[in-house]
Amino acid sequence: MDVSYDGTDFSGWAVQPGRRTVAGVLGEALTRLCGPAGADGLTVAGRTDAGVHATGQVCHVDISAAAWQQFGATLPRRLGGILPPDVRVRAVVEMPPDFDARFSALYRRYEYRVSDAPWGAEPLRRRDTAVWPRPLQVDRLNAAAAGLVGEHDFAAFCRRKENATTVRAVTSLTWHRDDDGGVFVATVQADAFCQSMVRSLVGAMLVVGDGRREPEWPAALLSRRERAGEVTVAPARGLTLIAVGYPHEGYGERALVTRRRRQLPAS
Repeated sequence: MDVSYDGTDFSGWAVQPGRRTVAGVLGEALTRLCGPAGADGLTVAGRTDAGVHATGQVCHVDISAAAWQQFGATLPRRLGGILPPDVRVRAVVEMPPDFDARFSALYRRYEYRVSDAPWGAEPLRRRDTAVWPRPLQVDRLNAAAAGLVGEHDFAAFCRRKENATTVRAVTSLTWHRDDDGGVFVATVQADAFCQSMVRSLVGAMLVVGDGRREPEWPAALLSRRERAGEVTVAPARGLTLIAVGYPHEGYGERALVTRRRRQLPAS
């Protein structure tokens, strides 16, 4: 399923007791449509944090043969009549059994929007655009971004989880100024991201963009093996997951590669 949502009023993707989440709302809608045993194993490509949006999220779910035969062709329209207006299933495709929305993915791509305009964000973009109180320079932002591309241990920019690696491969990270006056957009792509990584990278680059740090500073933090307390985590509202990429075939093989614990070569 291709899924879009405005994350403003969600406590992130993952189901949490007593909280409104994207997975919770989507799971309830699928159960209502397909029955208690009609849909199982909802799995997402990337678990977004509270307040983070998506226009290109991908998830998979196992649908019973009977439910698929009855609803498959009309599932986006039927879900559109059940789901709240801040989440939509835009497309549904039948995939082979070895497909896994999370582990078969080749990359995730995010955009971060931030305005340095004196008046803040435009009212119609207030939910997906953060505000920075100091003027930014796009050349400084890109100079900082260049040092973060590649496979590194991003422990300084992640919330570490026990027994989980913080090694990631960032394949692209660039900034440009949008046609919307005063809005800067960062586009970052990697094989995967750890929790809060994108917003931490953005926070580190923004203090370079406004002149308070030198362009080499974010890359210098890659030598750390624990989270850098001096890095500001940028607000969630500016972040949107815009795309997830998959191989044309060999989903199971890709999943095996993804599941392997990565480590940087010893220096």
